[in-house]
Amino acid sequence: MTLIRIDETRCKKDGFCVQVCPAAIIKQTDEESVPEMISQGALSCLRCGHCVAVCPHDALHHENIPMEHSPRIQKALTITKAQASQFLRTRRSIRRYKNKPVDKETIQSLIDAARYAPTGGNSQLVTWTVHTDKAKLKNMADLTIAWMKAVLASDEGKQMPPYFPRFVEAYDAGRNTVTHNAPCLVVASAPGYYANGMVDLSIALSYFELMAVAVGMGTCWMGLISRALKMSEPLKQAIGLPESHTNFFPMVLGYPKFTYRRLPERKPATIFWK
Repeated sequence: MTLIRIDETRCKKDGFCVQVCPAAIIKQTDEESVPEMISQGALSCLRCGHCVAVCPHDALHHENIPMEHSPRIQKALTITKAQASQFLRTRRSIRRYKNKPVDKETIQSLIDAARYAPTGGNSQLVTWTVHTDKAKLKNMADLTIAWMKAVLASDEGKQMPPYFPRFVEAYDAGRNTVTHNAPCLVVASAPGYYANGMVDLSIALSYFELMAVAVGMGTCWMGLISRALKMSEPLKQAIGLPESHTNFFPMVLGYPKFTYRRLPERKPATIFWK
C-alpha cells in the first residue's frame, strides 16, 4: 500500500499538504494537478501527521496515521487568551501534598497527554519510569540526602549551593526536603545517543505538569534527585532507568495540600530586539 494516498474525488488541489510537509515529500506539478508523494518519499516521512491535519477536505490518507484516529478539532473547546494566561500562571511548584495516593489510570492519562509534546524529527523517544511505592520513594529521598552529605564532606562541598546544608539539616529533623512526601515520582528519559533528548523530555514534562493542573493535581521538578542521579550509583539502581538513558529528569506528582488564590507577578522578560 502507498504510504500517502490522495482521494482525487475529494481533493481541491489547494496544495496545503505540499506546503506544510516538513520533509518535502509531497509534490504538485501545477495548480490543476493532484498532489502526490515523491518517489521513495516513505523513507523520509516523519509520520508527523501535518498532511492529515491540514487537509480540509479529508482527501489525504496516510497509512500510518488513520483518519479515524485523527479526530477533528472542536472549536467549542478553544480557550481564550485570558483563559490561557490564567491557566499558565496558575501552575506552581507544589511542595506540600495531601496524604492521598495517585491511581495508575490518572498517571497514565497525564502521560498520554504528554505524548503529544513535540519531539525532534517526531522521534518520540521519551520514556517514562513511574514510582508510587511509599517505601521506595522514601529510600530514594534517603539516598539523595546521603549523596548530598557525601558531597558536602568532600572538597566539592564549598562549590555546592548554600541551601544544601539547610536541606540536609531539615531532612534529618524529619522534614522531607527531597520528594516532599509526594505519592508519586515520574522520570522522563531518553537515550543518551539522542542529541535532542533533554529538550524533548523537558517539553514532555511541561505538557505533563500542565495537564496535571487541569485535573486538580500538582507537580515539582526534582533538581536534587536529577543531580544526585548523575553521581549516585545506589540511587540509579533504586530508580531503575533504562540502561542507555543518560538524558533524564524526575518530577513528583500528587494532590496539593493547599489552594493558591492569587497570581504573583514575575520579573519582566529580558528581550534583545534585533
